[in-house]
Parts: sequence; structure tokens; C-alpha cells
Amino acid sequence: MSIITVSTTPFKDQKPGTSGLRKAVKTFQQPHYLENFVQSIFDSLDIKGKTLVLGGDGRYYNRQAIQTILKMASANGVGRVLVGCEGILSTPAASCLIRANNAYGGIILSASHNPGGVDGDFGIKYNITNGGPAPEKITEGIFENTLTIEQYSILESADINLSSQGSFKLGDMDVEVMDSVKPYGELMESLFDFEAIRKLLTGGQFKMCMDSLHAVTGPYAKAIFEQKLGAKEGTVINGVPLEDFGGGHPDPNLVYAKGLVDILFGDNAPDFGAASDGDGDRNMILGKHFFVNPSDSLAVITANAHLVKGYKEGLAGVARSMPTSAAVDRVAETLGIDCYETPTGWKFFGNLLDAEKATICGEESFGTSSNHIREKDGLWAVLFWLNIIAVRGESVEDIVKSYWKTYGRNFYSRHDYEEVASEGANELVNQLRNQFDSLVGKTYGNYTVKYADDFSYTDPVDGSIADKQGVRIGFTDGSRIVFRLSGTGTKGATVRIYLESYEPDSSKQDLDTQEALKDLINIAEEIAQIKKYTHRDAPTVIT
Repeated sequence: MSIITVSTTPFKDQKPGTSGLRKAVKTFQQPHYLENFVQSIFDSLDIKGKTLVLGGDGRYYNRQAIQTILKMASANGVGRVLVGCEGILSTPAASCLIRANNAYGGIILSASHNPGGVDGDFGIKYNITNGGPAPEKITEGIFENTLTIEQYSILESADINLSSQGSFKLGDMDVEVMDSVKPYGELMESLFDFEAIRKLLTGGQFKMCMDSLHAVTGPYAKAIFEQKLGAKEGTVINGVPLEDFGGGHPDPNLVYAKGLVDILFGDNAPDFGAASDGDGDRNMILGKHFFVNPSDSLAVITANAHLVKGYKEGLAGVARSMPTSAAVDRVAETLGIDCYETPTGWKFFGNLLDAEKATICGEESFGTSSNHIREKDGLWAVLFWLNIIAVRGESVEDIVKSYWKTYGRNFYSRHDYEEVASEGANELVNQLRNQFDSLVGKTYGNYTVKYADDFSYTDPVDGSIADKQGVRIGFTDGSRIVFRLSGTGTKGATVRIYLESYEPDSSKQDLDTQEALKDLINIAEEIAQIKKYTHRDAPTVIT
């Protein structure tokens, strides 16, 4: 074995977003592309002799990338790497391993809910010692290095066998190929009443279906639900991770998880259904013929946290992303705890969790978690719901409707326009910003604009400021419309429009969501001229 230094030239398009660097697989396969970014990570950090965690969601190029990163880590003086068996490691499990092993950080290979395969997407991000996504000061440092990189170091060596657990030497570096499912499962068992959930799943009356969408949670879900908790074999569907996710789109929503939706809304539907995404950090919850909006899911979890072992002593506070509905705000007010409104991006919750200002956090984009790790956690949310059901003995629908009766219902929906030309998407947002002053006080039918602004956030822990985080138009009755551009795709831009209207009257809470929001939908089109700037007659996805 020998270390070689390879001359290279920088790529100019590598600025990582809040979820790391995501590009088409073919981009990552360019000569030196992956190596440049990995070397830029190492050059930004004091990693000599340190322990790193490494793994990914099993998508195409995952194994090749892991072998390259291992050899580069050895050449750059990393002391030890913990890597998931078969290269598989969910994002929440990676956060768990980083924290449990006091690792310096971790490299996670995933493009989350983006499609995989030869013609799909690939991604890489760095997580820090607390197990959460790297803050901006680190991602900016990595980016600056990508602009000036001239060489990288790599060990000339045979590949490590990732198929079997064991300890290996790669140059002077220790490599441990480990079962990443077991420590994650043990963490879940410490938080939830597995005995109560086991009785629920084996009692003969309750049936569930977990769709892993041929993504990373398959092995975790089978080990926890079918083996540990006794659910019958076949409870987990699409449970084998595939490099192309079986040709599907590993995004747990009503469109891309249609197979699960058809099961839960079909004849002989099970009592409970759930799905997770590519890297395991998102979740969708369904009851029999009933969809749980992610914003409501966060609120229901918060309202029922006292029923769950790991949270029965109470919550320090809760946090939600700005586009997420204000449902959880009302729960927090009743509980007498703080509720923080942050920009979109899990890294913004990290400071609140570390400072013990918040215990549970959530985003409308199907992401919910707590202070047990520093990432979203799909299976955690599923277990939380099962624990609530086991204690209350009620259906998903009954639990949600009981919540609405107590707190009121926030009718809420997100309309996504995917792969929109970037120029048109930016024009849409910019023309909204130019209207702020003229919008205030303007009336649209029964709605009068109370405020129009661009959301800015001052971190209550470190005082850092994040501005231009989404255009908000709020109305005097508490309704609102939010416009954001998302950076999670790799083609064009995704325009997200969030619509919210509060209904305290329980006799009016059974309306269809889109029907209840139809006036706001029309107002959004009138104000933003969505069709003009997106060249679309309808959203790609409605949730």
C-alpha cells in the first residue's frame, strides 16, 4: 500500500446547500469530482487520528464512493472509520452512531428523497460531532476549498469487504464494518414502550403496513417491526434497498408512495400505514382511509408526548420550520412551553436541541424528530405513533380528530412545482418581494392582507441571522400563504407554495382540505402569477 498525490483542478459548481452536495450520478462520476469534494472536507477539518462514521442509503454509486472515501481517509490520517455493513447507513442511524461513539463527525452519502439509479442523483454531506448537519461556517469552508483545490491524497489499495462485519486495517487506519441496525434499535427501545407496541402488533386485531420504498429503512424496519416487535412477516413492504429504489421515487408523500396509499384507502385496509424516504429521515403517517398531514403529526406527537416513556417527564420546548403550520404552536401554548419558528433546514434545530431549549422538532416536509439525535428520524415518528395508539387504544383518525376538537384544525397544504426553469422561479419570488408595501391592507374577497415580508431568523442561542428564508403573506384572520424555492432537487428549481387556514369550529373541520383552501389557492395565483412564471397549469405534487 502506498499513498499517492493526484493533481487536479477545482470545479466551480460545488457549493453545498443545507443538505450537502447533490448532483446527478454522472456528475459525480466525472474524473476527480468526488475526490475533490472529499479532499475539501478533509482540508477543512482537523481529522488526523479522529473517528469518522461513513455510510449511505444504498443508491447507485454508494459502494464505489465509500471505497474511495475510505482510501482517502486513510491517506489523510483519519484514525478510525465506522462504516455500515454493505455500505448501508440511514441518516438517523448515522447521527446515532456519531453520538454514541463520540466520533468527530460523519460522511453521509445520500440524495434523500431524490430518484436513484444510473440516471438518478447522488449526494454527500458532512455531519459534525453532535450528529447533526454541518453549520454554515463549515459548509462555507468546504466550498472555499473546492475553489482552490490543486491535489488530493489517496491510498493505493484493494477494496475493503463491506459485506461482512469485522475489523480491518487500511494503511494505518482502522476500519470497522458494523451492524448499524442494532445500536439504532437499542436507542429506539430506550425511548418507546416496546412491550405495549408488541401487544398491539401481536394481539390479532391491529394491522399495519410499513413501506420502505426499496430504500434504506428496509433492514431497520424489518429488524424492529417484524423481528423485535413481532409484527407478521410481510408487514414491511419494499424492504430490500435497491440502487434505483425499484424505479420509484423514494419520497413518502401521497403521490410517490401511491402503492401504500392505495393499500390504506382500499378494501380491507390495515389500521395503520407508514412510509419513509431514501435515507430514512422522513415519514408519512396514514390511518385506515385517513391521511395525517405532517404538520398535524408534529402537533399530535407533542400533545401526546407525556404518554411515551422517553418523554413522560415533559418537554423543554418545541420547534417548527417557518412553512410548517402553526398547529403545534397552540399545543405548546397549552403546555406552557416555548415554540420556536426557524428557517427550513434541520441544522437550525441543532442549536435549540443542544441548548436544551427544544425537545421535539418538525418540518412540514414529512420530517419529525427529537433530542435523541440531531437529524430527522422517520422510524422514530412511526414508533411514536404506534406507542400513542397502543396507550390510547384509538384509531389514527380518532386521535387526530380528537386533537382538532381540542385545539382547532389548521387546514394546510403544500403545492410543489418541480423542475421549474430557475429564471422563472427566481422572477416569481423577486416580483413578490417588490409587492410587499402594496399588498398590506389589500382585500381579496373575505381575506385582508395583514403583513407581507421575507422571513428572517435570529438564532436565540448564537445570535446568527438567516434572512430571505421565504416570502410570507399573512391575513387578518390568521390565514397565510408562503412561497419558497427549494434547493433539494438537481434539475431546475422547485417552487413550493404553502397554504394555511385555521378553523376552530369542530362542525366545519371535516371539509376536504383543497376545498377549504380554494380561496387562498386562487389568491396565491392572483398575487404571484404562478402559471406565468412556472409555465405550469397545476402543481407536480400536492400534499
